[in-house]
Amino acid sequence: MKLFKITSPFNYLVLFFVSISFMVRLILFFHPITQSSFTVIETFSIFILGFLSDALIFVPLSLFLWLYLIFISNAKYYSPYGYVILGFFVALLCYVAFGNTILNEYGSALPKIAIGFLSIKTLLFGLLLFLPKYRNTIRFWLFSFVILLYVLLILQNGISEYFFWNEFGVRYNFIAVNYLIYTNEVIGNIMESYPIIPLFSALFALAGIITYFIVQKTKSYIKNIPTFAQKIKISGFYLFLFGVALLALPYLSTKENSRNVFANELQANGIYKFYFAFVHSELDYFKFYKTIPTQEAFSQLKQQIPNITDNSSLRDIQNVAAEQHKNVVLITIESYSAEFMKMYGNENGITPFLDSLATKSLFFTNLYAAGNRTVRGLEAVTLCFPPTAGESVVKREDNKNKFSTGSIFKQKGYAVKFMYGGDAFFDNMEDFFTGNGYDIVDKKTFEPKEITFANIWGVCDEDMYHKAIKIMNQEAKTGKPFFNHIMTVSNHRPFTYPNGKIDIPGDAKSRDGGVKYTDYAMRKFFAMAQKQPWFSNTVFVIVADHCASSAGKTELPVDKYRIPAMIYSPGFIAPTQYTNLMSQIDVMPTVFGLLNFDYQSKFYGQDILKADYKPRALIATYQDLGLIKDNVLTIISPKQKVKQFELHLKTDQKVAPIFQIYYDQLPIKKERTDLVKETISYYQSASDILKNKKYQKIN
Repeated sequence: MKLFKITSPFNYLVLFFVSISFMVRLILFFHPITQSSFTVIETFSIFILGFLSDALIFVPLSLFLWLYLIFISNAKYYSPYGYVILGFFVALLCYVAFGNTILNEYGSALPKIAIGFLSIKTLLFGLLLFLPKYRNTIRFWLFSFVILLYVLLILQNGISEYFFWNEFGVRYNFIAVNYLIYTNEVIGNIMESYPIIPLFSALFALAGIITYFIVQKTKSYIKNIPTFAQKIKISGFYLFLFGVALLALPYLSTKENSRNVFANELQANGIYKFYFAFVHSELDYFKFYKTIPTQEAFSQLKQQIPNITDNSSLRDIQNVAAEQHKNVVLITIESYSAEFMKMYGNENGITPFLDSLATKSLFFTNLYAAGNRTVRGLEAVTLCFPPTAGESVVKREDNKNKFSTGSIFKQKGYAVKFMYGGDAFFDNMEDFFTGNGYDIVDKKTFEPKEITFANIWGVCDEDMYHKAIKIMNQEAKTGKPFFNHIMTVSNHRPFTYPNGKIDIPGDAKSRDGGVKYTDYAMRKFFAMAQKQPWFSNTVFVIVADHCASSAGKTELPVDKYRIPAMIYSPGFIAPTQYTNLMSQIDVMPTVFGLLNFDYQSKFYGQDILKADYKPRALIATYQDLGLIKDNVLTIISPKQKVKQFELHLKTDQKVAPIFQIYYDQLPIKKERTDLVKETISYYQSASDILKNKKYQKIN
């Protein structure tokens, strides 16, 4: 009982943490996005093993609490120790504030954070040293603040986990790590998407009540400060638990092995998942995935991509007809699922312009996005390269001078630009595109008069299109063909846009509104473009970057990767529907084929209109890598895991067969070894090529 009393701050906080974690898990269990039923064993694992993970993760999270509690004492303020310690704090503060420390080398806000922390620490130590009469009062309020901080963070994490699940249908993952880096856009997005003032007012009020209760139950710790011997016992017990947690947490994560992805995600602890994603931001394919001999991998690849040479993807592309150096405008649409369009079964009428444009275009009815993030979509249409394990090439250090669509256009004498309504710094887009020869047009290049509406992600699509038309008019006067890649922003949470444009108010913050405004803005763009002298000599390529959601019952739910894509060029490209399976990485090689470009290619993407194209699609998350072929989805994952699913179209879909996107993904009864090897060949060879810098541009 005495041990429980002297460890009461830790005990009450861990009880509060596991209670909140249980409530979050229960809410997510019954959340509408959790489209699954669970067996008794899965339910047991979710709540019992989940409880153990929650309790254990709090041990390392309470490291600061342990350090704070064991250093509470009166002896350190006795003369001369108190003055020596104060002098040390002052000297350290001066060194950090005025000296050239390692913190300055890391830059950013880190030195300011350190200076702020040391300033507060020095001030508080001075007050406790020079005001002994008020020492107990100051200590009580400091203790209360520390408890309040933990309570707030626990509540904040619970709310964040709910909203993250609401958006993505999973616990924290690689996306959450990325969002931590781009705090300005993410915090702004949250501020504009949710009722922050009422939410945080309620949060602080609840935190205050809970803190008051915990402080009343635990304040005996600071009234009767444990002795040095007791602190040694507390520390020994804590360090023992710390070691247990470090060993047990990875072990428990291996028990998240159900075929039901929702069961695995609910069983997991979100904070541990965040840590795991953080330390595994780059995955070494050859360490974590199933491999085959290198020569066999490239031999397999050659069966899929004819005429490649040696252990590379290099090959010659030759066309019979003369090259046509038409302008090309590529528009990648933010978060645009195929299911938004009428032909795929949507009855809300939110894409009237694209529905119409699709009937006048070469429309790809059976195309799959490479990934579930914008950087994956940009990688797919720029590098035409498989989505390799870990982070997108866009965000890697070795992301420059790659073989890209831009490099091909530059070889052909084109002006090449990337246009984005937000700040291209986000998601490392600016570094990637400038490093690959693109000129950048983003929000920083807009004059104030050119912006009629903006949210945290950038200017509205209409403003971006007006800017694009202005630039293309200038480019056309040079007599040089142009390639402009435009990335939209309006179809992204918070889904705000100018009022009065469509029948859904811009401040309604609805996804349907975001989709419909995106469609409206594109109609305005084409209305302007048709009036320009360069329009008749321009090919327009429209493709989504990824779907609006990637949550599903399996690692790679195929319906969450189906996206619309079309090529529009009146008088040049006849309207037709291409119904064969294809990948997002095939879009631009197909454009080059339509333009009859002759070039040396390293692309994994292929011209799908050529006779030797073999239908397949590559889809992935940051760790699950998939191949769709012959109505089979093959997935390779870390720890050399391989899964295969037969894809059976659901029978209750009320659209034409070529537009049906929903499948039952049933575990395959007999492994298709040929497809396993083919899947491995794509991803292993791509990883080998990147690792050995064999995907650089051809000079």
